[in-house]
Amino acid sequence: MKTGISIKRAYDPPSRQDGYRVLVDRLWPRGLKKEEADIDEWAKALAPSTALRKWFGHDPERWEEFRKAYREELKQNKAVAPFVEQHKDKKRITLIYAGKDSAHTHALVLQAYLKRRL
Repeated sequence: MKTGISIKRAYDPPSRQDGYRVLVDRLWPRGLKKEEADIDEWAKALAPSTALRKWFGHDPERWEEFRKAYREELKQNKAVAPFVEQHKDKKRITLIYAGKDSAHTHALVLQAYLKRRL
């Protein structure tokens, strides 16, 4: 069975269709109460490194370079294999992120990376 992986902003209301909700940011979303977030797991270790996140700064001009660098980080990230192993039997996973720019979010890169492994 292939796991469906979607992404969603942390500030969008949770829904039943989300399945297992995983926050994939290093920092908790500003102003969001834990009860409202309805997060099943906070996978900080899957987020880009602090250095990469700060360098990127959500600058669309740096998007392509950021994507390449983040994919390289994921290849070296020791948290990826255990995450895949623990979640391979889930029907649906929704990766939750806080950023405003849905076209230039690390969650898109992570989603594509995990889809190839789950």
